[in-house]
Amino acid sequence: MPLNDPKNAECKPLNYVEITDDFSGEYIGLFRILPALTQKNEGTNTISYTLEHVLGTLLDDVLFRYHQNTGLTTRQNIEYLLGKQSTANWRLGRCDFALKFDYKWENENGLIGCIFAITEPFVDPFEWTYDTSTYPWTLNLVKAESTPTCEIRFGKNLIGIEREVDPSNITNRIYPLGYGEGVNQLDITKVNGGKEYIEDANSIATYGLKSYIYADTTVEKADLLLANAQALLKQSTTPKVTYKVAAADLSVITGVDVDKLRCGRVVHVVDPDVGTFEARIVSESKGDMTGAPGNIELEIANKLEDIADTIGGLERAREVNQVYAQGATSIDSHDFADNADPTNPAEFRFYLPDELVRINKLTLTFDVTQYRAYSKSALGGGAFVSSTEAGGATVRSTSSGGGITKSSTSGGGVSKSTASGGGTTQTTASGGNHRHQVLAGTSLLLPGDQRPFQARTGDGSIIQVVLEATSGANIMTFTADGDHTHSVTVPSHTHSFDVPNHSHDVTIPNHSHEVDIPAHQHGINIPNHVHAIDFGIYKLPNVPTKVTIKVDGKTIPYTDTSGDLLDLIPYLELDDQKRVRRGWHTVSIAPNDLGRVSAQLTNQFFMQSRGGGDY
Repeated sequence: MPLNDPKNAECKPLNYVEITDDFSGEYIGLFRILPALTQKNEGTNTISYTLEHVLGTLLDDVLFRYHQNTGLTTRQNIEYLLGKQSTANWRLGRCDFALKFDYKWENENGLIGCIFAITEPFVDPFEWTYDTSTYPWTLNLVKAESTPTCEIRFGKNLIGIEREVDPSNITNRIYPLGYGEGVNQLDITKVNGGKEYIEDANSIATYGLKSYIYADTTVEKADLLLANAQALLKQSTTPKVTYKVAAADLSVITGVDVDKLRCGRVVHVVDPDVGTFEARIVSESKGDMTGAPGNIELEIANKLEDIADTIGGLERAREVNQVYAQGATSIDSHDFADNADPTNPAEFRFYLPDELVRINKLTLTFDVTQYRAYSKSALGGGAFVSSTEAGGATVRSTSSGGGITKSSTSGGGVSKSTASGGGTTQTTASGGNHRHQVLAGTSLLLPGDQRPFQARTGDGSIIQVVLEATSGANIMTFTADGDHTHSVTVPSHTHSFDVPNHSHDVTIPNHSHEVDIPAHQHGINIPNHVHAIDFGIYKLPNVPTKVTIKVDGKTIPYTDTSGDLLDLIPYLELDDQKRVRRGWHTVSIAPNDLGRVSAQLTNQFFMQSRGGGDY
């Protein structure tokens, strides 16, 4: 602008300038003033202003500390970043992509770099467009054209053309590396079939092998790292062909859209010397907005970026990396010892935090020895024993010490003796002619003598009886004839006799005795007492012969009673992304007999230096 133009007073740094093309009437956009160069010398009295698109306002805010988005769509990620504006100048309008990548940012200077980084893993062509005619301004992410929509033809609107073919940046094999260092640096082997690189076989056959190590330490996910490398490989397998074209913008005259040459459109170029090709307009400029507004200079290329552009883009990543949380390799070791048996294994739990990036080693060293006890007896408080009503006994004892006493059945019962002998003696009935001996051993009568004798009958009457001596001194009655009765009165008397030594044989026949014992109970009271503890270390003489080792429930094929540096990583539980699950894990060792397990768990890992709070 002329140095004396009064509008210079309005052109202060960071003021906004809205530009419209005077030739076509097309709205160009909204810009803000950055540097101003004043030149005053002979024949020159001007002030030159450099304008920056208001998209640059997204450089005014920072993304402080650590931010992570997981499982969000493209729109959600962009809106998350736009939400960090201190002044909401921009909003998201159209978004043609709904891809889900995990993103992490930390200590970013400006939001624009983070927003543009969202499209880095995209394989399909895309284009950022802007609408600054209304406020808040609108940012759009749209799919770029893939077919020609405009044309440059020799003899029509082609003024001049320059072609440059650059094969120096061909890359057809890429080794991607992400977050970390050394052996802990992230690669793509887990998401690329075990291969550390991706390649284009056709390009290798045509141009030979051209390898490149692509490293971006801000990427912490293998799938995102792979997507970034695939997008880069797609742009770098063929030589970069660039055309600088001077053309005439005829759209204002013809009103036909095919004559409108704008950045982002795919143009069909026809030239008898250069040939016919299709490529994308990657930049546009006008050298004289007032003197020759119809003349436009275009840069047309067969790719949007190549390896050189990517290297330049990584400068931002390296700048961020200076304040980016990296981490370090650490060693965590745990010792544990416990008695165990087949049903009660020795168990140990250890924790893997979310900040863990990679486990380098996880080993177990152990040995099984004799079971160990530390005392023989314990204090006791006596016991109480009581029987139930119906029989048996119930014993209640306090813990440790004391005793247990059991009684016999207490509810009655039946007892039987063995069979025994015995006998009964009976006389025969009397009848017929017979005699009764009255006295014996008397010397009063001689054989054949007779003597009258009075006797009383059963009714009390007295009859006369004649006694006759038969033999010796025995006195007998007369012979009685027929059935009859005798009534004999024996006066009180005594007999003196001697019983010589003799024995009796008694036979008792088999028989049984029944004894009924009614229900009853017995009570025994043992008073409180104390058993002294015999302190000391006592070991069982036997030692287990094998063990069962489990990690997160998985059995390790190892049964020896000792082992050194057993690798536990293959047996750790995984998450849904096939990574070792963060959180608690368990190791158990069960011997086949009573024994003592002594073990050491050693974990070597790479840990991010991240955490919340100030501790």
